[in-house]
Amino acid sequence: MADAIIRSSLLHPDTEPLIDGLILEYDGRYGTDSRPGGAHGEIYRYPEGLYAPPLGDFLLLQRDGRTIAGGAFMSHDDETAELKRIWTDPSLRRQGLARRIVLALEESAAELGYTRSYLSTGFRQPEAVALYLKLGYRPLFDPAADPLLYRSLPFEKHIGAKAGETGSRPIYPPAASFDDATARVRALKAEQEARILDRFHGHTASAA
Repeated sequence: MADAIIRSSLLHPDTEPLIDGLILEYDGRYGTDSRPGGAHGEIYRYPEGLYAPPLGDFLLLQRDGRTIAGGAFMSHDDETAELKRIWTDPSLRRQGLARRIVLALEESAAELGYTRSYLSTGFRQPEAVALYLKLGYRPLFDPAADPLLYRSLPFEKHIGAKAGETGSRPIYPPAASFDDATARVRALKAEQEARILDRFHGHTASAA
């Protein structure tokens, strides 16, 4: 078996197993009522160019030419890259594939000048939480609190020139209820989306 990590893109045919797998898994765990368009709408909410250098990247792990894992990152600011779309083939889990992808994404982000990696995972993905903790990510939430009171669980880690430094971003307190947590996450995502798209469009305009 020959494994290789390759650069791809959101709309490339090689990425389809990852996209299809994420949609199946996310909709299976969280349903489709909590967000417009379900997981499909969430995955395609950002332009493909956000996941390409010099702002981002999209990496696939292939085995004998077949996509078995992958992930991406996009730019929040000059310092921060947000990891997204981390996936492994369900039949090949517990083999360290997700770890390889996350480390490859961190390396790519560091090469582009980022010094901080940020990501979030859902409250029904304890295996993802365990992975990020093992990889040295600092939770920006109270791990002792009920994850339902966060809905989205954010993490940070310094990479590149700041690798090994301890993060200092404030820890989010739990919300009063699941509904309050949902409202907070929606507001945070809307604010992040506006900032990310402004950055992307500004970069696209300056590169034209």
